[in-house]
Amino acid sequence: MVSKKLKLLFTLCLLVSAGAFAQTETANGGYMTGGYSIYDSSVIASKNMGQQNEFWNNSYAYPAKPRNMWEFGASIGLLNVSGDVPTKALTAPNFAVHVRKALGYLFSLRLQYLYGDAEGFNWKSAVNYGKNTPWTNAGYRAPTRNTAGGIININGAGGTAPTADNVFYNYRTNIQDLSLQGLFTLTNIKFHKAKTNLQLYAGGGVGGTIFKSRVNALKELGNGTTGSGTTNYATLFNTVASQFPGRPYENRKEIRDALEAGMDKTFESEAQNNRSNNPILKGYTLKPSATIIAGIAFKLGKRINLALEDRFTTVKSDLLDGQQWQEHPYGDAALTSDYDSYNFLSLGLNFNLGSKRVEPLYWLNPLDYAYSELNTPKHMKLPKPQFEDADGDGVLDQLDREPNTPAGCPVDTHGVTKDTDGDGVPDCKDKQLITPTECQPVDADGVGKCPDPECCKNMPAAGTGGAPTAGCPTDYPSLTFRGSALSNDNRAMLSTVASKMKSNPTCNISITGYPEASKAAQAVCNTRNESIRRYLVESQGISADRISINCEVGDGTNKNTVDIRSN
Repeated sequence: MVSKKLKLLFTLCLLVSAGAFAQTETANGGYMTGGYSIYDSSVIASKNMGQQNEFWNNSYAYPAKPRNMWEFGASIGLLNVSGDVPTKALTAPNFAVHVRKALGYLFSLRLQYLYGDAEGFNWKSAVNYGKNTPWTNAGYRAPTRNTAGGIININGAGGTAPTADNVFYNYRTNIQDLSLQGLFTLTNIKFHKAKTNLQLYAGGGVGGTIFKSRVNALKELGNGTTGSGTTNYATLFNTVASQFPGRPYENRKEIRDALEAGMDKTFESEAQNNRSNNPILKGYTLKPSATIIAGIAFKLGKRINLALEDRFTTVKSDLLDGQQWQEHPYGDAALTSDYDSYNFLSLGLNFNLGSKRVEPLYWLNPLDYAYSELNTPKHMKLPKPQFEDADGDGVLDQLDREPNTPAGCPVDTHGVTKDTDGDGVPDCKDKQLITPTECQPVDADGVGKCPDPECCKNMPAAGTGGAPTAGCPTDYPSLTFRGSALSNDNRAMLSTVASKMKSNPTCNISITGYPEASKAAQAVCNTRNESIRRYLVESQGISADRISINCEVGDGTNKNTVDIRSN
């Protein structure tokens, strides 16, 4: 029966996988790198198109939930029962099949059917099995009891012939269950990547479990039939028990090997049960069960993934292993207190099926669209750009470092009022546009503290005592250098110098720098002086013979200053 079911399961997996790989997504299928296209209406159910249209029209902030595929899966694994008899792993695989549907990005429902066989074999013998009817019905001699309830005459105690047999509990149980489970996905919401190829999930469920337990109590006769009465394993059990007295746990492997070597695999006797006689169940016991699940899935493609899962199920019965009595050797045996449970460790393939649907939502990152829209807006309502200039200085408010420039004042490229001579008074209010450095600080009108030029009209003529030519300007500026090249401010000041020289064609000027005593400093001074003269000659049209240059070696106090004087 198991072989036919496994063949059927394998055939179904082939058909499902063929259908999964035959349906491939194209560029027009609506999928993006991390999810699906928000503009693909084919994946939106007709009942949700109203919300989707409102979203497209920017009258509602949230798009409609897309239709997503169903997951069909099949798995094989190991089934072990946790009960009163130690479990033993079977070589034949057990299997489960399921169908799963995502209700949201985090939660999904799964309906799963499980089929499997579990085996157990005890390495410790039991003698107090009088209430365990499968063994007494098979001809084993249960211990006799005295009036006080104690067990007497066990295996020849007191020199008498044995009146009780040892029993090594064993079982094989066929288990089938159908359960509805709720699963929570823990890893599909990503803040730093579009999608994940690994999924962690956990959950639980409830269902119904049917099971049938059998024990191997009788040995087969030579003709292949099972005997009764004296054809049990009493001789084998008693012999093995006497070979390993004292501490059987230390010899558990040897005990099991000896028992399996002398026993067959028939499991012919029905174990103790608490089933009803419902003919539909055909001898199976039906009990409610509860399940907890944890698993990890690896994405192999948009329509297939590989899952490793562990499922633990507890059943409202203590007879999954056919044994419910305590094993103490004396007194009246009592029921054990706990329900039995089973564990299914499995490896499976899951397939996503459905046309015009996105992947199951537990594989999609709900933040994918939001991040994509922030990076490359396609749907977002963006305000029209505004280019305002509140102070009307020609520099936009976003770039203006002086947002309240007085009206009519010229500004630089940053919107800051120009101050050509750097005296702190803007050009639009400066009554002395070029104030020499030595005449600063200035008053509120930008006028320096140098003597009034009118006072110089009575000075000696040029050449007598070094005084400048009468009537020539004396308010030439001083230039400040940071390197050897002219700055924009220097050029502005030199333009004023050239203007005055053009207005006074008989007046000459001298350019004087103050380097330190080193040759390098003097070379810098000469370079600066030449750059000033060249600018006046080549850019402003002043005759070179009206300009003289000089470097006066000093202590370096004014090494970055160049004075222009009337000559």
